[in-house]
Amino acid sequence: MTKKLRIAFMGTPDFVVPLFQSLLDNDACEVVCVYTQPPRAKGRKNKLEKTPIHLAGEEAGLEVCYPENFKQVDDVQLFEALNLDVVIVAAFGMLLPQSILEAPKHGCINIHPSLLPRWRGPSPVQYAIWKGDSETGVSVMSLEKGMDSGPIIAQAHYPINDEITFQELNVVLWARGTNLLNDILRDLNETDELKSEIQNEDGVTYCKLFTKEQGIVDWSNKVIEINRQIRGLNPWPGTWCLTPDQHRLKILKASLSKINSDQKIGTILDNGLVVCGDGKALQLDLVQPENKKPMDIKSALNGGYIVSGEILS
Repeated sequence: MTKKLRIAFMGTPDFVVPLFQSLLDNDACEVVCVYTQPPRAKGRKNKLEKTPIHLAGEEAGLEVCYPENFKQVDDVQLFEALNLDVVIVAAFGMLLPQSILEAPKHGCINIHPSLLPRWRGPSPVQYAIWKGDSETGVSVMSLEKGMDSGPIIAQAHYPINDEITFQELNVVLWARGTNLLNDILRDLNETDELKSEIQNEDGVTYCKLFTKEQGIVDWSNKVIEINRQIRGLNPWPGTWCLTPDQHRLKILKASLSKINSDQKIGTILDNGLVVCGDGKALQLDLVQPENKKPMDIKSALNGGYIVSGEILS
């Protein structure tokens, strides 16, 4: 394989760094430039911090660009001058204008961790767990101006059980998407053609960015619904409730149990079980009392942060 695809990578968070590294190792392509979000002020000292992809790009010795948007003519001209075959977009955090989408020879390819057209939008993995989907997956698609509406190049399916968390599932889906993408790039380099299928508009659903209020646990819900909320919404926006003294209790991990109870909804039973709306009990496993570090349920009980017989709200 002599000729290589000229590629730019667009991404931001830490979980797409392995994908970026895999492209550097793919003998079908040459990554010539990295695009990411600009450094942002963080922490009490408002120190500017570079994104994980920014740091990875610098470590690889690549030019790193971070335009606020692509509304400036200079930014678009610089991009067009790269003479790219294809752009890989992964959790970039910016909608791309038509001028950028059309500049590379084969357009822009995106990895989206859902079975499109289900869960178009910014939070597909969380929504798949929270809403009780029995399976999800990852889609590799060509980008167009609409939100996650482009033609599908490849997909992989993955089942969702009653234990997997957002963070665990996210890792799996991005790993599978990485494998799919690298195979696609090898084929593209051989055939100079991207094969894809238009999405079925009949199955479209959308997800949104979360608000803090969506993390409030309503103990009147069914135990399985609360379990999905906890698994899907951690670490952001997180899930929490109030103790009888109105202190916030973050619930970081919980699991289903076989215990039923006729006690009042929200009652804390022995061993940190909590009665839910359907009379079944949810086992709290890892919690964080207000102004305290995360702790297992035994430590929370021993420390008096939660007390058997009291009622959570």
